[in-house]
Amino acid sequence: MPVKVNALDHIVINVSDVARSAEWYRKILGMEIRVFDPGQGKTVRTSLIFGNQKINVRPRGADKVEWFTADHETAGSDDLCFLTSSTPEQVVAHLRACGVAIEEGPVAKQGARGMLRSVYCRDPDGSLIEISSYQEVPA
Repeated sequence: MPVKVNALDHIVINVSDVARSAEWYRKILGMEIRVFDPGQGKTVRTSLIFGNQKINVRPRGADKVEWFTADHETAGSDDLCFLTSSTPEQVVAHLRACGVAIEEGPVAKQGARGMLRSVYCRDPDGSLIEISSYQEVPA
C-alpha cells in the first residue's frame, strides 16, 4: 500500500537575516517566535508558530550537514499561502498600516478546499506571501 500523507507539520524557509524575517512574520502575520536549542552542539534555531504548524527559519548559506538543508536553498524563493479569519479588507488595511506593499488583491483564487479571497505581499527577502480566507457560500 502506498504512503499517503494527510497534513503538513512544518516547512523551512531560507532567509538572509533570521531576526529580521522572524520579526516581520510576528508583526505582519501574528506568528509567535520561538527560539530552541536542538542539542548535540548544533546552532540555536528559530521557529514561527501559528495554529498547529510551524515554519523553521534557516539562514541562507547554513551548513548543509548541521542544518540538513535542501540542495538549492535560496532566500526569497518561497511562495506561501496562509489562511486567516480576517476579511480581505481587514488584511489590506493591516498591511497598509504596517507599510507593507500590496502586490495584488483582494482577488479570487482556487485553494485546497474551494475558492479563496487572497491578498498578496512580499516578505523581507521577496518571497511571495498570500494571505487568504475562504469565501462564504451564500445561503
